[in-house]
Amino acid sequence: MEAYTGFAEVYDLFMDNVPYEEWSRYLISLLQEYGILEGLVLELGCGTGKMTRLLAQAGYDMIGVDSSQEMLQVAREQEWDILYLHQDMREFELYGTVRAVVCVCDSLNYILEEEDLLAVFSLVNNYLDPGGVFIFDMNTLYKYREILGESTICENREEGSFIWENFYDDKEQVNQYDLTLFIREQDAQDLYRKYEETHFQRGYELQKVRRLLEQSGMEFVTMYDAFTREPVKAQSERVYVIAREKGKKK
Repeated sequence: MEAYTGFAEVYDLFMDNVPYEEWSRYLISLLQEYGILEGLVLELGCGTGKMTRLLAQAGYDMIGVDSSQEMLQVAREQEWDILYLHQDMREFELYGTVRAVVCVCDSLNYILEEEDLLAVFSLVNNYLDPGGVFIFDMNTLYKYREILGESTICENREEGSFIWENFYDDKEQVNQYDLTLFIREQDAQDLYRKYEETHFQRGYELQKVRRLLEQSGMEFVTMYDAFTREPVKAQSERVYVIAREKGKKK
């Protein structure tokens, strides 16, 4: 089943423990540090638009791209002047360039092949203004091996419940998420519909990420242990990467 179909209905409900406001402040501080104070910003893998709206609230003109029509439908129901595009980030198209591109909440870990990750980076480079900035996060191999792999996470609420089973293949560096959802039917207090989804994410060696960025034509700037300005550690679970467009003539 295509990822984020049934889950789209309750994604924000089950993600309400994610500190989006705090994460947005960190992301905005990075944008500002690299001179992106306003203007057009693209978010890849925007999902239901939670981060997109927070960036719009901070004054950026936002475009959101996601491959899930169901997630975008939830995003479009919010009353914000944001352009949402139903596109695969491996082949997205814009009408012009943007000042910055962001991609957070480990969306890039859904890219399972190196050549596809390179394709994303190359498109980002193509659509950035001269000197434009690309900021993204990724889950690390450490997180998949030591934290998520072979774990099961469950949550039960009145509106619905989920069972999230993880299976990590260290050889392929791919984590499989088997997600079982029970979502309450509208106007039926005691009736729940079952959905099953399977998601895959890949962990990447960080040096490989840097190499692919440079191969795409971008300048690698820095990499942080997430939500800090500290260098990446062996136990970092999430990293933030900053790259810059360098090839276009001003």
